[in-house]
Amino acid sequence: MTNYPPRQNSGTQRLDPSLEGVPLPLGEVLLRSGRLAEAELQSALRAQTEEGDHRLLGEILVERGLVTAVDVAIAVAESQGVPFVKDPARIADATVVETLPRDFVRQHQVLPLFLVREVMTIAAADPSNIYLFEDIERRTGFKVQVAAACPDELSAAIESWLPAANVFVIDDLETEAGDADLTVLERQVAELTDLAEIAGRGPVVKLVNRLIHDAVVDGASDIHIEPGDRSLRVRFRIDGVLHERIRPPYRMAAAVTSRVKIMAELDIAERRLPQDGDIHVLLDGRRVDLRVSTMPGRHGEKVVIRIIDSRGAIVSSERLGMSTGQGDDWRGLLESPNGIVLVTGPTGSGKSTTLYSALGGMDADARNLSTIEDPVEAVIPGVNQFQINERTGFSFASALRSMLRQDPDVVMVGEIRDEATATTAAQAALTGHLVLSSLHTNDACGAPARLVHLGVEPFLVATVLRGVLAQRLVRRICPQCRQEIDVDPASRALLESVGSVDRLQVGAGCQRCRGTGFSGRIGVFELLVPSGPIVDAISGAVPHRELLDIAIRNGFDNMRQDGMRKVIDGLTTIEEVLAATAG
Repeated sequence: MTNYPPRQNSGTQRLDPSLEGVPLPLGEVLLRSGRLAEAELQSALRAQTEEGDHRLLGEILVERGLVTAVDVAIAVAESQGVPFVKDPARIADATVVETLPRDFVRQHQVLPLFLVREVMTIAAADPSNIYLFEDIERRTGFKVQVAAACPDELSAAIESWLPAANVFVIDDLETEAGDADLTVLERQVAELTDLAEIAGRGPVVKLVNRLIHDAVVDGASDIHIEPGDRSLRVRFRIDGVLHERIRPPYRMAAAVTSRVKIMAELDIAERRLPQDGDIHVLLDGRRVDLRVSTMPGRHGEKVVIRIIDSRGAIVSSERLGMSTGQGDDWRGLLESPNGIVLVTGPTGSGKSTTLYSALGGMDADARNLSTIEDPVEAVIPGVNQFQINERTGFSFASALRSMLRQDPDVVMVGEIRDEATATTAAQAALTGHLVLSSLHTNDACGAPARLVHLGVEPFLVATVLRGVLAQRLVRRICPQCRQEIDVDPASRALLESVGSVDRLQVGAGCQRCRGTGFSGRIGVFELLVPSGPIVDAISGAVPHRELLDIAIRNGFDNMRQDGMRKVIDGLTTIEEVLAATAG
């Protein structure tokens, strides 16, 4: 929060003492602060009085480009003698945000930020509405401190914290979902027929909450709830590998599935068709988004819950696993004024994290950064994010065409998957925009051919393609139980292309890593930055293998080489690299 000095100490006090404490007009504050010229103010005032423009003065000034919305919000704060808060989404306390009803927050555009000694600080677009704040004091029982906020930033913060009605608070659970609870529920299920009633009962709620809680704490990316032949299995995907967590009684399958579907606002009566939905939870004071997918199977509906934890959405290139040279080249590509930069790899290889991290490192104040995603996986402050909806015709291609009329500097398209999106992205890059996107190819050198296959002319691909980053994820050796082993001849032969070492690191297995010897994952990368010969080869539509040979002759290192360097550095194992880069 930025605290501005009281008006009487800022050089803006009135000459007439009788007016002390009366808010200064917005135009006067903008004039005295140097943000606006007298002629510009008078022109805007004439528009109100003589031309019949009934909008607020600030709206007129912003539309004319004379000041920014933030300038107006700061001036309003100075005029009213209240603090100004920038980017309220960053400082809001999850335990305080929901103090007010959601509909009330959206209707009045106010957001509770934090509570200190029975004083609640509220961000508001209009800090002059004293009747509103008196109403808030009556509703909450707390004294209210008002802070002015930019309306656009405040609206984005409200949607960030209150995206939908299905937000569930899952705090640390005091009791485990133990066998006693499950046994009791099993007896109850045999006697009940109302599935919605069963799904809302304490033991089922407790079990589902416990699964979500434990999955997030364990760093899982997915929860699999799988009914079998007289069995129910729950598995967590941790570091890319599925681990069985619990086997509840089979009779719980329908109740657990229904509970998840209720949380995701899906139709619990529909069991013959796949369904998709979202759940938003507050876990230990932070927001976690869950993507739910149900699929009818032979023994009942299988449920997969994907966990989107925004804490890991934006990380540095070093934390992603890039070497110093790769990181420098990657950041250089992101500074390009135009063109297409692609991230490739299979599903689950970390492409979204890389793209989010790229956007998170850009200056969102000086550039218009926008994304088109399916779905929006994490909220990035300062970035305009849009989710496609194929059923309404809001596809990647149509959204991209519309976005290009919004004066973007950088556009991130979640995935290029069809001809319309590919050609529109190429045209956008050709007309001065930097386009970031993902593509499903096995390696970096396969990306140009894939774009050509999607309908982009080879010469256009060669013109707009600035770089391709291909990646995989490998498991990190657990730091708790790492130990050294001698290098055998076969391993030495695999490593000799990048270096030599006498001892290698492996994980022995411990409680922290659940006996696997691994904890966390790291990326292995290859970065193709087209130079003269490579550009000529792309323009000539040479086959994939020939392009790879040309790239290697020009200093290109592949993912396996990058992975073997990480083996020598003691970050992962040869087996992990070979498995990730096979084929």
